[in-house]
Amino acid sequence: MTAPRSQPSDRHERLLAMRTERRFIDDADVEAAIEEVDNSQLVPLLEEFVHLPRGRHRTLHLRNLLIGLHICTQDTGGKIVLERVTDILYFRIGPRLRARLGISDYEDHDRGFEAAYTVVRRLFHSMKDAMNPSPLPPNGHLSREKANELMAAADIDGRAERERRLALFTEFVLDASVRPLHGLLSELAEVSLGIDATPVRTFSRGRATNGPELATDPDAGWYVRDGDHRDPDVPVSDSMRPPLPPAKKDKAQTSKRKKKTSLKKKYLYGYDAHLVVTRDTEHDAVLLDDGTPNPDVLPALVLGVALDKPGQRPAYNGMKILNRLQERGYKPGYLAGDRAYNNSEPTEWQIPVRAMGYKPVYDYRGDQLGKQGGTEGAILVEGRWYCPSMPKPLINATIDLYAERIDRETWVRLIAARRGYRLMPKQNADDDGYQRMMCPAEAGKAQCLIKPHTLGRGIHLPLIDPKPSPAGPVKVCRQNAITVSPEAGAKQWQALEYGGPEWQKIYFRLRNSVEGYNGFAKNPLAEGIEAAGSRRIRGIAAQTILLAFQLAHANRRKIKKWLETLALGGERPRRRTHHRRKTKERKVWTPTGHLAPAS
Repeated sequence: MTAPRSQPSDRHERLLAMRTERRFIDDADVEAAIEEVDNSQLVPLLEEFVHLPRGRHRTLHLRNLLIGLHICTQDTGGKIVLERVTDILYFRIGPRLRARLGISDYEDHDRGFEAAYTVVRRLFHSMKDAMNPSPLPPNGHLSREKANELMAAADIDGRAERERRLALFTEFVLDASVRPLHGLLSELAEVSLGIDATPVRTFSRGRATNGPELATDPDAGWYVRDGDHRDPDVPVSDSMRPPLPPAKKDKAQTSKRKKKTSLKKKYLYGYDAHLVVTRDTEHDAVLLDDGTPNPDVLPALVLGVALDKPGQRPAYNGMKILNRLQERGYKPGYLAGDRAYNNSEPTEWQIPVRAMGYKPVYDYRGDQLGKQGGTEGAILVEGRWYCPSMPKPLINATIDLYAERIDRETWVRLIAARRGYRLMPKQNADDDGYQRMMCPAEAGKAQCLIKPHTLGRGIHLPLIDPKPSPAGPVKVCRQNAITVSPEAGAKQWQALEYGGPEWQKIYFRLRNSVEGYNGFAKNPLAEGIEAAGSRRIRGIAAQTILLAFQLAHANRRKIKKWLETLALGGERPRRRTHHRRKTKERKVWTPTGHLAPAS
């Protein structure tokens, strides 16, 4: 058989196999999908900007396509293939419900299926095109010169509008998946979030970064294991690159940076999926005495997603999601992200995040430890404001730990000793972000020799002895309190004392929840979001739409498993929790490893 005729034969075999395995979908499941789509308000949203051509009678409507996409995720365990959607809508839904939905009948043979598939594919792409912010067409090896021309000629306002539509669509899809817990989420005093970018493959083979042609998915890029995961072969200004890591002992540090990156490190061609996951920071996932989960501790769920090239614009993508969550009425709480976010420009991430009411919690690179800035005489040390006379061993505790000048037990003691030197808030920040901060001696946390009224409070408080200066005491020492602007130390400021017990609890609960959710949704036996084959339509818009449905399915799967493990009303749970062992006692964390448990 010749090669050109083998493709139709393969197609026929695949359709035949699908027809052989076909089973009707229960009417109850279809009714549930109809209710889910109608409650999501996605149809009115899409009708605002998806303008379908007029003329011949339409055999499939947007509402029906969304129902098919939803049922497909339930049927395949979280994956969407338009062939499956076609089979579901035209051949697996019962005649009564097909008539109710206004879905036309097609003959059950190859030609009939191809005709139905064409209708589904065209409608999906019409929906996708109305939300596609990219001017680059997929599915062909576009020349780099032509791609540059298309990008230069693209309407910036039009791209921004389509990007807004895509963000709205993903918001509605994910919001519908967590609707069963809306009441519980709204009762929370704060909704704390973890944000992270996880790599996902696209259905395309990557091309050389600076080659003459783009890949068949021109919106994607190479994910690199090291650093900020950005492809180093893409021209980027030095100011946007992270500094080289500190040199190891007895090894000189070189300032040269490799121009090329090994293909072994460029192991994935696809996108960074920026996920925002909510997590209860007040409770651990500890089982109750009867071995069932605590119903007051909600499961970790994804509330927002945005796709971009790996390592590109973490602050922009994060803020895009957070702005949508704020409009949905979620009350801001703690916010933890990896170093890609807090290494952004303060005007793009740190300052807007604080203005929205979030309390950021960060970790730092090795070159960002110790003293990070100052204002009005106060010094910023690893994210918090302290007295300028805080002893150097306390200021450089983490630096000394990395340099092995102190051990882990000493580091824990030094971090705890910083509390007596920390400036205390006199009042909450105003609407513009300015906050009055009190000298620790004035706040009753220390004693200071230049403020005699603070002396004699007991030997349990540190005694501050400021170093004399010809210019006299700095402002924070002369006054009761100082005003700290939102720009002062904005890049490194955080809401909790770095390395302290509360920081460890909040930061690791949020970060671990994001990483845990990534693994949950990447399960190849379920959604498999990292696999290219789980989303076989190219382009950033199509990939985002399909990924949103996959994550919505993961949310529903998480909620269902959580509900089935609860013992409510004195009844036994429907399934056992996978957390069968008692939670081990939390070890004391340090930046270089956990402390050995006391014998």
